[in-house]
Order: sequence, then C-alpha cells, then structure tokens
Amino acid sequence: MKAKTQLAGIAFGLVAYGMWGFFPLFFHQLSHVPPMDILSHRAVWACVFVGGLLTVRRQWSSVVAVMRSRSHLLLLGGAALLIGANWLVFLWAVGAQQVVASSLGYFLTPLVNVALGLAVLNERLNRLEWLAVALAVAAIGNEIVAFGSLPWVSLVLATTFGTYGLIRKRLPIDVVSGLWLETMAMLPLCVGYAIWQAERGHAVWSGHPPLTAALLIASGVLTALPLLSFAAATQRLDLATVGMLMYINPTLQFVTAVWLFGEPMQATRLLSFGLIWLGLLVYSWSAWGKYRHSP
Repeated sequence: MKAKTQLAGIAFGLVAYGMWGFFPLFFHQLSHVPPMDILSHRAVWACVFVGGLLTVRRQWSSVVAVMRSRSHLLLLGGAALLIGANWLVFLWAVGAQQVVASSLGYFLTPLVNVALGLAVLNERLNRLEWLAVALAVAAIGNEIVAFGSLPWVSLVLATTFGTYGLIRKRLPIDVVSGLWLETMAMLPLCVGYAIWQAERGHAVWSGHPPLTAALLIASGVLTALPLLSFAAATQRLDLATVGMLMYINPTLQFVTAVWLFGEPMQATRLLSFGLIWLGLLVYSWSAWGKYRHSP
C-alpha cells in the first residue's frame, strides 16, 4: 500500500469518525421524533443528496453498470440492511439516553474489524499492532466489567457496522454510486413503514414544525457525508487501521454522553480511556514507521 494512499485513507477516516462522534448532539435535537421516522427521512434525503452528486459528477453510468451485476446488487442490499439496522439502533440509543452503551458498541467495532480482517481477508498484524489490539481488548474488558453485562445495543452496533465495513471493502464500486444504491435499497422498507403508520393516523413525511422538518432534511446530508468518507477510507486502508481510527467516534460520543447529556460515569472508565489512547499511540508509532520506510 502506497504511503499517499494510506495517508488519504486516514484523512477520510478522521472526517468520517469525527462527524459520527458528534452525531448524538445533532440527533438529540430530534429525540421527540420516533427513531424509524428519522431513519426514513435519513434514507430519503441522503438518496436525494447523493443523487445530486451523481448528476453533478455525471456518474450515472456507474450506477447502471453496477445494476447489471446481480452479485453486486445482493451485496449492496445486505450492506443497506446492515447500515439501516445500525442507524435505527443508534437513533433509539440517543432517544433513550443510552449514548454510553452506544459508545461501547463502537468501541467493540474495531475488534470486529480486526477479527473479520484476519479471518476473511487474511490480513496480518506486526508486534506493535498486536500490542495496540491487546490494549484495546483490555479496555473493552474493563468497559464490560463497568457495565456489569454486555448490552444488546452495543452488540448490534458493533456487529452491523463491522460487517458493513467488510462488505463495502470487498465491493469494487465507487463510493458515491454505492451509497446511492444502498439508500435506494432502504426506500421500499421506509415507504412500507410510512404507509403502515398512515393507516394508524401517524404521518411520517408531514406535519412537522419548520425547525424539525429542516433538521430531518439535514439528517440526510449529514448521513451521506461521513458514509462517503468512511467508504473512501475502507477502500484505501486495511480493516485493522480502519478499526483503530474507529476509537475517535466512541470517545467523542462518550464525552458527549457524560459531559453534555449527564449520563452516569464510573471511575473505572477512566482506565478504559487510558488503555485506548495508549493503544492508539502504539498503533500510530507503528503506522509512522511503515510510512517512513515506504517507497
């Protein structure tokens, strides 16, 4: 892997994980809206936004080419289900004041990425990278002890996002076309949900105050931007590197949950953060060594 490509991938990863880290602040403003309603708006407006990008960049031919491959469409459909489930659980966690549990799930995701990279892609780690992973495992173990049990929110978020990253890495599809097809795949479920709710007297698409409507539309754009960056990162980096960068997201979420939302914090979590950041330092040192010796 060339150094410039790896550095570009790291930059894309920082953008994606930084934006995701501040998502609780944004979606907290929509806590009065049912999670599935928000998911429906996210899918629709993200689809519209990405469709606009495809038009500006004149890339619709890429979409047509992808649609001719049944295997690619099936994989994209699976990716859409995984990321849709991830969105829905995350939205529920924000509304239910379970952002700490959400952050734990995203702390677990890098371990899922590493496991998938080793098992499926035959990726290998050097000694420093194994040390960084070991420190991360110790941090996650400490988190599990602090919680007393592993919550389902954390498990779902970790497994769905980790598997989504693997699928997107294996698909030879450009970032914009892939995301548009993913959001398109979600629309039938969202429309079906809207019809079901309409029969029960609840309007998913209308009746919102102006500010809420504006936030729902903006959620589509904010959904697309980090996903585009994440997909670009996965195409340029191995899953282990993507996994280590992932710690930026849960760290920001955890700080938001404790300092801004007032969710309880046990002193034992301070040890978790120390282990995590030490692991990041070790991994960064290893990555810098690779960069210095690359041609």
